[in-house]
Amino acid sequence: MNKKTIEDIDVAGKKVIVRVDFNVPLDANGKITDDKRIVGALPTIKYLVDKGAKTILVSHLGRPKDGFEDKFSMKPTAVRLGELLGKNVIMAKDVIGEDAKAKAAALQSGEVLMLENVRFHKEETKNNPDFAKELASMAEIFVNDAFGTAHRAHASTAGLADYLPAVCGFLIKKEIEIMGKALANPARPFVAILGGAKVSDKIAVIENLIDKVDTLIIGGGMAYTFLKAKGYNIGTSICEEDKVELAKNLMEKAAAKGVSLLLPSDNAVAKEFNNDSEKQIVASNAMPDGWMGMDIGPVTIEKYASAIKDAKTVIWNGPMGVFEFANFATGTKEVAKALAESGAISIVGGGDSAAAVEQLGFADKITHISTGGGASLEYLEGKILPGIDVLMNK
Repeated sequence: MNKKTIEDIDVAGKKVIVRVDFNVPLDANGKITDDKRIVGALPTIKYLVDKGAKTILVSHLGRPKDGFEDKFSMKPTAVRLGELLGKNVIMAKDVIGEDAKAKAAALQSGEVLMLENVRFHKEETKNNPDFAKELASMAEIFVNDAFGTAHRAHASTAGLADYLPAVCGFLIKKEIEIMGKALANPARPFVAILGGAKVSDKIAVIENLIDKVDTLIIGGGMAYTFLKAKGYNIGTSICEEDKVELAKNLMEKAAAKGVSLLLPSDNAVAKEFNNDSEKQIVASNAMPDGWMGMDIGPVTIEKYASAIKDAKTVIWNGPMGVFEFANFATGTKEVAKALAESGAISIVGGGDSAAAVEQLGFADKITHISTGGGASLEYLEGKILPGIDVLMNK
């Protein structure tokens, strides 16, 4: 993936429109509760400011339904960015309207302008060329640094590249370097840990990774579809009946390729789906009727941790159990701990696994936590991401 970055072009004095991912969570009073995504964009923005570029930022926030809605305004993110940069960030009242265009035209070197929420325009998600052209008319260079939306072919993530020279910022550069190397040329043993509720969400990932990994670890709700495929009784555990055959095929495929596919050998099971349910630990081949699997058991944790300990590269996507219930979060916690202590190149693919690693305080021991849940999944599936595909090659 040899794409040009902001370091490969001259940005001094140029108007640069940067697609950032400032889709941050806000509380009822419109206060930002987690500014991680804004902090993540700082290296790119600081670089442009230091080089004397005139920086125009564009992002979405939430899912506005119909035009301008104050609760989806980018204003709080502009204020927070200003605090982090230690300089005023100019806020536009619109996206491609008079105010935005006047403020963009008046920008001085080193100044930063934040446009309003790009999804106030329906044309954004439809990747409307006229809209992309209007957006592009304010700038001379397009920088995409929003990995979280790189799997979407929208006007501000892909469309702008039709009208401006396009390069990536440091955040996307890091994503494609680390994940790209792990998939193309990993240090071995290469272990993938896949969890989450459904096999169907991860089919394409499993199929792509079976050709690349040495060990594939399966946990979470989707493990029960595999256990059923082995002919085990799984009680009232979650199961995708229409995917049992597929699970069987995937196990055969792994065996044929000499990939070690690990499934839970014991489980924490519960009577009902809540944190306070009666629970017990049972072997996978002895699950009682009327009970449901909620987490991996201690023997499985031992087995998975030992595979992680020997690994040189590990990719993890999806929790091992019902992580939101404290009584069934043990498997996910222990896998996160094993990963943090492994010394392997460790990549956590957004979403629940990233939340788990952060909540447990292991984030600084992980090589790379992806900034995009959906985007990192599609990347692991081997898909081309439109927001990266459109950038200029080196």
